[in-house]
Amino acid sequence: MRKFWMPALAALTLAGCAGGPALDARTANWWETTRALSSDEMEGRDTGSPGYDRAAAMVAERFDAAGLRPAGDDGGWFQNIAFKDVEVTAEGTSLTVLHEDGTRRPLRFLHEISVGPQWDLAASLDAPMVWRGWCRPEDMADVSEKIVVCLGARREGQTTGGGRLRAATEAGAVAIVNVDDMSFTVEPPRWPLAYARSVILAEMTPGAATIPSLRMAAPTFEALAAAAGLDGAAVLAAGGRNEALPPFELKARLQATFATRERAYASANVLGVLPGTDPALADQPILLIAHLDGYGYGTPVDGDGLYNGTFDDAAYVATLMTLADERAGRGWRRPVIFAAVTGEEKGLWGSRWLADHPTPGAPTPVAVLNLDQLRPLYPLTILTTLALDDSTLGQTVRDVAGPMGIEVRPDREPERGLLRRSDHWPFMQKGVPAVSFLFGLDYGTPAHDAYLDWYRRRYHAPQDDLTTPIDFQAQADFHTFWFALVEAVADADQPPQWLPDSPNRPRGN
Repeated sequence: MRKFWMPALAALTLAGCAGGPALDARTANWWETTRALSSDEMEGRDTGSPGYDRAAAMVAERFDAAGLRPAGDDGGWFQNIAFKDVEVTAEGTSLTVLHEDGTRRPLRFLHEISVGPQWDLAASLDAPMVWRGWCRPEDMADVSEKIVVCLGARREGQTTGGGRLRAATEAGAVAIVNVDDMSFTVEPPRWPLAYARSVILAEMTPGAATIPSLRMAAPTFEALAAAAGLDGAAVLAAGGRNEALPPFELKARLQATFATRERAYASANVLGVLPGTDPALADQPILLIAHLDGYGYGTPVDGDGLYNGTFDDAAYVATLMTLADERAGRGWRRPVIFAAVTGEEKGLWGSRWLADHPTPGAPTPVAVLNLDQLRPLYPLTILTTLALDDSTLGQTVRDVAGPMGIEVRPDREPERGLLRRSDHWPFMQKGVPAVSFLFGLDYGTPAHDAYLDWYRRRYHAPQDDLTTPIDFQAQADFHTFWFALVEAVADADQPPQWLPDSPNRPRGN
């Protein structure tokens, strides 16, 4: 198995960029691997797609060439997982607003409105729309047989999506529409959406159907409000200031038809292990994890419908592969499991499966070091560390980063829920200490501007590709940090321990 193997590269100039930066051998290896994993040939690595399978084969071949041992099902490289999904398809789905004066306004599905996919989604919808602001139970007067339109709040202390849905359902509404909260600037709303798809394990029974739950872009809501003689922008701004949001009628009906498609398929985690050198620590493996899956093909943006997922997360599967290349079969004291997992973008399914179904070659670890949410867009002077103060791993991170001049910070934007949105989380729920990282920044700086620009234009979009302007020195610095962290954890005398005051510490730990 050598098709995708690349030997360590000498320092070179970035391929395809005349006058580009000179790359050290490690960074050159990483970048060429990133290019291969996020190339059009891999088709965005959507879970269950042929492109994902090609990428998984590449990872397995590189692990093999680097001297790892297979740790998947039946002694192979792959841990196979059966999935099923339901998708609301653009073909056959239509949404139109019928105004009180008889004018009709079609809404572009996935561009300005979407609907949460369900296995028993109603085939059609036709009801008047009413604005109920925060959509608390006390806001739900006179909504029976109507579509309730709410502010899609996401900040601490505000109504949650689940709370709004329950309140609307209990009040007799036939559907709910959540309007983007433009004041939630730490994650600016993005359109279009790649698709409307829900994925679960094949062995699971879909949850009970709810009333349809839709999402609407803020400009679309503002246009609907204007047609009713109201200032929708002012309403949303009031919500951003956490002010009262009085109810009103939108003087329009939403008429919709929904078409769905169901599928069943399999996709695999790729698992390899570098055996440890200390027999006394053989039952204390460390897990290094990054997600191999992406979005695949979706709604085109500027004519491009392929979501390559270069930095989400091909680049950090490439980091795993680069580390494996460098070690070339030379183990640390503890065994180290290398996992490129599937289904992260669809609900952390690959990591959930691995956490619930450890294999003989990849048993439950004593620590998890996760690679995701990293964007080398600016110099690495600040490293935001998720779960920093939950276990002794946090001090190890500080010990490694400090001498490099890197400031280590806890997550300063907890309302984003990043701790629970990546592949370390299923293991933390099992009682395993873990950390994950972001390139940190200060507000109002060029780094902040670069991050927001990337988030608005590239995150979960076709533009997350090889054209992203990255800071190669920052990536090299991260690799220096992360490779040293792996060594520190894998060679430590004691495994990481939970801290007594951790709010995420499972009972019994």
